[in-house]
Amino acid sequence: ETAEVAVFDLDDKNLLESFSLTYDSNSLTTSPGFRYAAIVNRNDDNISFIDGGLWQEDHGDHLHDYEQSPAFSDYTLMGSRPTHVINNDGQMAVFYDGNADIGTSASVQVLTDNDISNETSELAGIEYSVNMHGVAKPRGEHLLSTLRRDDADSTSNAKVLPDQVGVYHFHDGEYELEQTLDITCPDLHGAAQNHEFVVFGCGDGVLVAHQHDDEYEAEKVANISELNGLRIGTIYGHEDSETFIGIASGGGQAILVTLNPEENEMETIDWQPVTDASPISYAFAFGGEHFLILDNQGYLTVLSQHAHDGHMEWEFEGRIDISEEDVSNMPDDMSFTLTVAQNDHFAYVADPIAKHVLQIHIEDMEIEGDIELNFAPASISWLGIAEEGEEHEHDHDH
Repeated sequence: ETAEVAVFDLDDKNLLESFSLTYDSNSLTTSPGFRYAAIVNRNDDNISFIDGGLWQEDHGDHLHDYEQSPAFSDYTLMGSRPTHVINNDGQMAVFYDGNADIGTSASVQVLTDNDISNETSELAGIEYSVNMHGVAKPRGEHLLSTLRRDDADSTSNAKVLPDQVGVYHFHDGEYELEQTLDITCPDLHGAAQNHEFVVFGCGDGVLVAHQHDDEYEAEKVANISELNGLRIGTIYGHEDSETFIGIASGGGQAILVTLNPEENEMETIDWQPVTDASPISYAFAFGGEHFLILDNQGYLTVLSQHAHDGHMEWEFEGRIDISEEDVSNMPDDMSFTLTVAQNDHFAYVADPIAKHVLQIHIEDMEIEGDIELNFAPASISWLGIAEEGEEHEHDHDH
């Protein structure tokens, strides 16, 4: 009901701080190091940041944890229609769609948590000559970002989709286009990456980019008949997962598929939805071994990845009922929302009807606690000190 952000300590479930926001049209995500909450205001052309107060520095012989009170940062990013904010391996790429109605072109900015804390004024990125509803994937010294050819439809539609991918290389303080992948990707939308591949959703399948030294090779995984004419427009990947999960949706249905770039295969996933269930949120869990599907009927479905005869498959593991409320009482323009911890096997689901956030242990598939709220939560994100793999010594998070 109000444009505010509340920060809670997940150890004792206490409210640490709340902040009033300037704009109403906000979406919530995190910085690449999970120290900052990023408040994306697409309609008002800016991104602001809240310091969660938890971060880690490398002191050579040890990693040192810091903890302070949450605070609103003075740092703001400005650009026309910030839409896709993508994090990978300590980098954030912000894709600004531009606005054909007022003649602004698309652009990209790349930054780190250090840029936010140091309030870096000049960021490396890309300036396009046309608007497009695109996406950029940071990958070390490379940036894979979409291209829209001059002969594509250039009407006043601000969400014109690109159909190619360019490989940009960072040197001498800027990104330069060094390669354009030789396979086109019509109606490109959705992208993800893991340790080896970068994939993009296309109207006719999925474009797969694979790095060999400083060059990228591309191939196409064609759509399968089970998609019933739908296109994959959303893709999820995890650094530790060999496969990706693609979402094809439309007409009230959602079809999930496994994308295996190594084998150039696409297969449907039977996630066994309950009656009338429509997915509203997805996430890879900590470690990449589980994939979560939150639906509008109040269930969290857990998929697990298994190897069968050397072939990786995603299978239905179980389902958790996360709401005792009548889902028909969901407030207008709201829904259940999901986030996952980056240091342990926990998921958090916000319920606007019951006005609380549930803590769910993914491996046990049990609700282990909740945070009671005095407002209906619109969105949630996890902040804290992320860990890699199964060994983790730090448990500070918000």
